[in-house]
Amino acid sequence: MSRPEALFPLFAELETLPGVGPKAAQAFEGLGVTRPKDLLYLLPHSGVDRTRRGSVREVVPPTTLTVEVEVGAHFPPRRKGGPYRVMVRDERLEFVVVFFHARADYLQKLLPTGQRRLISGKVELFDGVAQMVHPDHVLRPEEAAELPAYEPVYPLVAGLTQKLVAKAVAGALTRVPPLVEWIDPALKVREGWPDWGPALNAVHAPDGAAALAYTHPARVRLAYDELFAHQVTLALARASIRRGKGVVTVGDGHLRARVLASLPYAPTGAQIRTIAEIAADMAQPLRMNRLLQGDVGAGKTLVAFQALLIAVEAGGQGVMMAPTEILARQHYEGLEPLARAAGVSLVLLTGRDKGADRAAKLAALAEGRVEVLVGTHAVFQKDVHFHDLRLAVVDEQHRFGVAQRMELGAKGEAVDVLVMTATPIPRSLALATHGDMDVSVLDEKPAGRKPIRTAMVSDERLDEVVEHLRKAVAEGRQAYWVCPLVEESEVVDYASAEERFRSLRAALGDRVGLVHGQMPPADKDAAMARFVAGDISVLVATTVIEVGVNVSNATIMVIERAETFGLAQLHQLRGRVGRGEAASTCLMLYQAPLNETGARRLTTIRDTEDGFRIAEEDLAMRGAGDLIGTAQSGLPRFRVADLERQAALMALAQSDARKLLHDDPGLSGTRGQAVRALLWLLDQDRAIRLIGVG
Repeated sequence: MSRPEALFPLFAELETLPGVGPKAAQAFEGLGVTRPKDLLYLLPHSGVDRTRRGSVREVVPPTTLTVEVEVGAHFPPRRKGGPYRVMVRDERLEFVVVFFHARADYLQKLLPTGQRRLISGKVELFDGVAQMVHPDHVLRPEEAAELPAYEPVYPLVAGLTQKLVAKAVAGALTRVPPLVEWIDPALKVREGWPDWGPALNAVHAPDGAAALAYTHPARVRLAYDELFAHQVTLALARASIRRGKGVVTVGDGHLRARVLASLPYAPTGAQIRTIAEIAADMAQPLRMNRLLQGDVGAGKTLVAFQALLIAVEAGGQGVMMAPTEILARQHYEGLEPLARAAGVSLVLLTGRDKGADRAAKLAALAEGRVEVLVGTHAVFQKDVHFHDLRLAVVDEQHRFGVAQRMELGAKGEAVDVLVMTATPIPRSLALATHGDMDVSVLDEKPAGRKPIRTAMVSDERLDEVVEHLRKAVAEGRQAYWVCPLVEESEVVDYASAEERFRSLRAALGDRVGLVHGQMPPADKDAAMARFVAGDISVLVATTVIEVGVNVSNATIMVIERAETFGLAQLHQLRGRVGRGEAASTCLMLYQAPLNETGARRLTTIRDTEDGFRIAEEDLAMRGAGDLIGTAQSGLPRFRVADLERQAALMALAQSDARKLLHDDPGLSGTRGQAVRALLWLLDQDRAIRLIGVG
């Protein structure tokens, strides 16, 4: 798909803009600006009131003052590096303009004695005398109109000045072509949004602070454009994945019934609903691309296994993939009893399988004797062949982007994909990162899950906590003791864990074990194995135990310096207990006094076990990029839109984008063609490629 001709001037070199030379063009790259069109979306973050005043008497320093003055005498510095002073007089008062390290000849030209100039800058009182140090603007009276009454302030990097950015932006705005509207007309009228061109002009010429707010109609409109372009890209990706001919996979339910009959309790309503959604997707001739979101302990494993059984009932195979070997092994151990109940062959394949052992597993897989395979990404290797792969379940800790999801589809002819995540993602973020997928949410806890008693304890009461542990251990219970990560340094972190290990061992005897990041993997596995077997009662650990470990007899979780952990981490750590029959406790030890954020975090965890509520709070406190670590999250970087505050706008953009593609899959209608221009403007090159292919 070729770029619309009307946009050519906006895609020219930056140096074609007034005032931009090679050096400035290079500096602009630091702001992510490489073409004139990028300047349109480089929005001012604040503004300066440059309203004209008659005299310095009309304002209360320190403040910005814009006033016309008559220039008086110059007083060069008495010593090297001293201030250079110029006396000026407005209509009521004389005051001083001060410069440092400026050349006299330059200042004589800038402020010639006896002439009138408009000056604008910060005025302050110094020993009772008003003075302005380095004015921002010095203009001749006839140039006064160039200075707006309210001046936008742009983000800067080294090598750029406000003046230069403002000039370049003004140049880019002259190149804005009249384009056909891409927003649905009814929506635009309902929301009262301006047209694209006027919206750009409005955000770059704010008439006051209100025009800079994210709620201003012009800003909302541009934010919507951005979210909408992103959702069109995801919707196109979804359509192209679904276009891939799927295989109709329908099971008769006999294996699933065996598993349900073997369980000590009935599945939750959420589990039944989710399995039905997945079964309906698999029965379609389109490829499934579904995200299964469930909180810690919401019973995702059962749902995933029931889905895998549909593939087996239909005569096919299923695969479950985990990001690490220890997690793959754990999935395998968790699924093993279910597979036994169903009478299905389950095999684990990891990087550790070598030689004859591996060859035997691969042969069984290729002949269809292995019905469900569990593994790490090793199942992607060239020599792994399935007999008839129908479903891939991916357990992701945010390490699986759209690109990998597409690659997975290439492994089988038309594999249905179910991605599981244990990190509850707020709706707006789920739409941003997984908008190409359909989403199922497990929002109920299975029966038999007891609430976890959570308390905040000041570390001054450490001795009481150790005493509490001593009693629990005597009753045969097990506990985790998590030490904080100190200053990101593994060495210090390891020292704090060792020290805690020694003090607990002194208090509780030799039933205390230790696991930390500096240990060889084999020692780590051995310590974990002893804890699982019950030979160790208290496991002192750094955060390595966060993910996936399952010990049903562990009923106490102590988190030391809990205020240094993030909300999601605290929630995940607490989820390590409460997996068995006994009532569980989570003690968050903090160092008093707590700051506001620390207190807000800990009380949030104490007051709710709902991972989605915690995630919403986390998003509000930290912001989107931090929440999922922008670098590896595939989270788009929006220039105008604000994911935390504009979640509703994102949902609107998704339904609008899906409806548009449903009505006009090739984007060939009038609005479709207009949307193509938007995709070019906002660098949605993946979308452009997908249209090209389609």
